[in-house]
Amino acid sequence: MTQGTQPVDVPGSGASIGADPGVSIDAAHFRYTSSLAAEIERRWQDRWEREGTFEAPNPVGDLAAEPSAGHVGGLAQDKLFIMDMFPYPSGKGLHVGHPLGYIATDVYGRYHRMTGHNVLHALGYDAFGLPAEQFAVQTGQHPRVTTDQNIDNMRRQLRRLGLAHDARRSFATTDPEFVRWTQWVFLQIFNSWYDPEAADGRGQARPLAELIEQFADGSRPLPDGRSWDALSSREQNDILSGYRLAYVSESPVNWCPGLGTVLANEEVTAEGRSERGNFPVFTRELRQWNMRISAYADRLIDDLDRVDWPEAVRNMQRNWIGRSHGTEIRFDIPDVAGHSGPESFEVFTTRPDTLFGATFAVLAPEHQLIDSIVPEQWPAGTKDAWTGGYHSPIEAVSVYRNVAAEKTDLERQADGRAKTGVFTGAFATNPINGARIPVFIADYVLTGYGTGAIMAVPGEDARDCAFAETYELPVIRTVQPPEDFDGGAYTGDGAMINSANDEISLNGLAKDQAKALAIDWLVSKGAGTATTTYRLRDWLFSRQRYWGEPFPIVYDEDNQAIALPDSMLPVELPEVPDFSPKSFEPDDVTSEPEPPLGRNHEWVHVDLDLGDGVKRYRRETNTMPNWAGSSWYELRYTDPNNQDVLADPQNEKYWMGPRNAGEAGGVDLYVGGVEHAVLHLLYGRFWHKVLFDLGHVSSEEPFHKLFNQGYIQAYAFTDSRGSYVPAADVVEEIDDDGNPTYSYNGEPVNREYGKMGKSLKNMVTPDDMYDEFGADTFRVYEMSMGPLDDSRPWETRAVVGSQRFLQRVWRLAVNEETGELQVSDDEADVATRRLLHKTIEGVGNDMGGMRFNTVVAKLIVLTNHLTKSNIAPREVVEPLVLMLAPLAPHLAEELWSRLGHETTLAFQAFPVADPTYLVDDTVTCVVQVAGKVRARLEVVPNVDDSALEKLALESPAVQKSLDGRSVRKVIVRAPKLVNIVPGA
Repeated sequence: MTQGTQPVDVPGSGASIGADPGVSIDAAHFRYTSSLAAEIERRWQDRWEREGTFEAPNPVGDLAAEPSAGHVGGLAQDKLFIMDMFPYPSGKGLHVGHPLGYIATDVYGRYHRMTGHNVLHALGYDAFGLPAEQFAVQTGQHPRVTTDQNIDNMRRQLRRLGLAHDARRSFATTDPEFVRWTQWVFLQIFNSWYDPEAADGRGQARPLAELIEQFADGSRPLPDGRSWDALSSREQNDILSGYRLAYVSESPVNWCPGLGTVLANEEVTAEGRSERGNFPVFTRELRQWNMRISAYADRLIDDLDRVDWPEAVRNMQRNWIGRSHGTEIRFDIPDVAGHSGPESFEVFTTRPDTLFGATFAVLAPEHQLIDSIVPEQWPAGTKDAWTGGYHSPIEAVSVYRNVAAEKTDLERQADGRAKTGVFTGAFATNPINGARIPVFIADYVLTGYGTGAIMAVPGEDARDCAFAETYELPVIRTVQPPEDFDGGAYTGDGAMINSANDEISLNGLAKDQAKALAIDWLVSKGAGTATTTYRLRDWLFSRQRYWGEPFPIVYDEDNQAIALPDSMLPVELPEVPDFSPKSFEPDDVTSEPEPPLGRNHEWVHVDLDLGDGVKRYRRETNTMPNWAGSSWYELRYTDPNNQDVLADPQNEKYWMGPRNAGEAGGVDLYVGGVEHAVLHLLYGRFWHKVLFDLGHVSSEEPFHKLFNQGYIQAYAFTDSRGSYVPAADVVEEIDDDGNPTYSYNGEPVNREYGKMGKSLKNMVTPDDMYDEFGADTFRVYEMSMGPLDDSRPWETRAVVGSQRFLQRVWRLAVNEETGELQVSDDEADVATRRLLHKTIEGVGNDMGGMRFNTVVAKLIVLTNHLTKSNIAPREVVEPLVLMLAPLAPHLAEELWSRLGHETTLAFQAFPVADPTYLVDDTVTCVVQVAGKVRARLEVVPNVDDSALEKLALESPAVQKSLDGRSVRKVIVRAPKLVNIVPGA
């Protein structure tokens, strides 16, 4: 037996416990309590930081120096780039739900370091955003002060957790150097256009200078036939704006007066309110920055097949992009007053085969054609239901359009809302049968989707059917419903009916055949074209906020946007007298945004020399959305201090480049919440693809593998008034029927289940856990609660189970009376070795599969087995400590040190199972006679069929069961089953 191989500090001895001298621990605290855990954890965190244990070397640059003490030398053959989704440093700090993903990635990264990987794992801070600015508005404190304080607090909380981050690679999006490169990426997008014919027709971004060359040399003609040199500078810029990937336009936007800013579609809830603050959102025509993400729609969909993401997330992106293959059909409106020829509008449909059933058409209230087609009087025979009670079409349409303008797009399209409309007074011609159909306007049709017009087929569309019933419009079925169909719109499949003219008949055809024939006929008549549409709209990129990245853009005297040169970056935020946007009533739909930056006139109006002498320019006063920094930050982790380029190509390729031909590359593992499936992930993919097209990165996708962790939720309690009471002070009792009851200060309270937070008074912080149990216990508990991708309830009382497990591990190696090491140098018995190697095999597989709850379960089984021994053998304790290290790194490091090892175990080889001990000595073979179990035999696993049959037939229990009967048949399934069929 080995004892006392490491010095233990006894009061007055001056010796140390563990690796670092000078630490005094009371002899009464040799038990693994929260206070001892805190001391161990602090010392090892200090040592890791001092020695740079988790600093991952780069191929080149300032981080390519030889690793510090404790590293394996040089670059590992295998690399692993792990990322957590960018955290926002909230003033509330962390609750115990936040670190779930951080602990998981830390465990995964620590395991892979021990399997020989060079692991890049760092954490930065997504520090621009609305909460800090709102706090600044309320208190007057600069948002940078608030943000820096929040970051410091979060760093403190996460350091206590023992996360193996490379601190050299950390940054905040508010850091001037990071802002510089965010602005630089914006300028790459601004100075680019999307060439759909490039890359063998797949399309790619190209420098705008190439487009200008094409215009200048005539290889790309201008629409009006003039030469490029004949255009004024303003005319040239206007043309280029129609191609730029970042551009300013006057377009419908989501205006939120309550926040004083415009919002992207993705930031508006299904109820038509702001995601932050829950304020109403209205559609307004405003001049704003946009990004032409729609140009990448096909690649954003198609490349989803090249990433290892949950299928649910990929489907969410596919649905958001909303690619539809169909037909654009032209409807003519003849006899429009004041026009020599017919007016027309186009509709997009995926079902041109149902065109014979189109009995009316609907335009969006904002459709540009409306003003030219509305007559002064109602046509003869107009039904009362169509007029809305108004005396003229002009009056009816005007009133309806005003009402529609006050509703959000989401309100207008809500499923449960009654669909209303009004007749325009105009009739269109159905191109496939010549029928005269009325044209309505209705607010459930939007200009921003499709063509802003639809053909209504009430026989096959429930929404159109309800509209037809309300407005007394005819219903013509074009698809044969089944015999038991009970009426209304039939949306299923069936043979075509009522679908023929003098030149074409679709009757009797199936859907796909009918669609193809209808498209061919429409194209031949010049009435339709096969086309593809998308739900995805360009990304609204302006915010009327202070706390965001300024645009590196100025405007000249002609109001033309001009990019600042790289040498003038970063454009930093100026001081302003007031951080708040102009105050509006939440329902003030006529209000106009007024950015806070506009209040610093000296900053806004600036004299610059941009190549043609010093001139006066006006800066852009909008700021970028907080999505800007998070759309490229993974690249900065690879080369965080580079002053010359975004990331050195060698470093980016090493960490993110595709490993094999045909792969898209990207971060090896990205862990975060599913709530970012559309916003952040879609934006980040777009920016990354632009950078790839322009040759700045080798990877086509930013994130190769995505894992969505579940959520930790908690019980909350309300009193009789519905007010929340402190969950920690609620008393649980069991009534006479065995049901739990809950009370607070002697009064009954109701329990509910949901998110954790201060407002619900059920928030538990990591600091609480550190103080009561220690960080390692907290880590083990969170990983043991269930599968990582499942949500789970928090239960503080259950944390003690994880603490007791770690205490048992501690006692295997440390004598709690003396603090001395107690392990045996004797060999382990065969049963113990067999359990050890099965545990090694199972834990390794589970670590690689991120099944950390089953890792904990397997380690508990092994620990309980060793606890039964008087003194555990070193040959088993050391592998146990190594397997525990990713989960409870501080405790494992301490035990490893006390076991006589001078260097960190962070790079120790993870145990490898001996195959010899993975096979049981014997297995149980069940013997059945006439289908009933009559014997169980212990046999070697590789027993052959004939030997097993002989053993079974010779078994006394089998002989007794046969009772002299002959054996008709023996079925052998070695080594686990023999089935004997007796004769008559």
